Amino acid sequence: MAKTKQQKEDFISLLRDKLSEAKGVVVVSYTGLNVPNTEELRNKCKNEQVNFMAVKKTLLKKVLSELKLDDVELDYSGSLAVAFGREDEIAPAKILNDFAKKHEEIVFKGGILESKIIGVEGVKVLAAIPSKPELYAKLVGSLNAPISGFVNVMAGNLRGLVNVLNAIKNNK
Repeated sequence: MAKTKQQKEDFISLLRDKLSEAKGVVVVSYTGLNVPNTEELRNKCKNEQVNFMAVKKTLLKKVLSELKLDDVELDYSGSLAVAFGREDEIAPAKILNDFAKKHEEIVFKGGILESKIIGVEGVKVLAAIPSKPELYAKLVGSLNAPISGFVNVMAGNLRGLVNVLNAIKNNK
């Protein structure tokens, strides 16, 4: 069913707002993906505070040209969807990359990072970067390593003392 002019204007406004607010954006083709798999993908995106929505090619082109992001052409073939990362720049690329490993219907078309269009390879590189929680965990582990090493050394001295006292007790 064709959309009215008002519906298109509302969608353009919504898309413009989401693109300008998003920290990271990934554009994919999802041609051939069935409804249950699409819903699974939407739920995964929602859990990570990522919006996933289908877009019309002409409306996406119009919004990108309004935001002056059309200097590099994206591949507009297939049914397009856009994933917007509100909190994390990497989350949309990571979620879609993990999902694409199981579903070959997901094909990367490009993305937007820091108000610049990145190609398919850029999106795949972005997906390979650890997420913020993973980086925080590595940082905490690195900060905790010297402390845990010190504790192990101190515990080793106590263990040695206990072993010496136990050996003296067994000899007497």
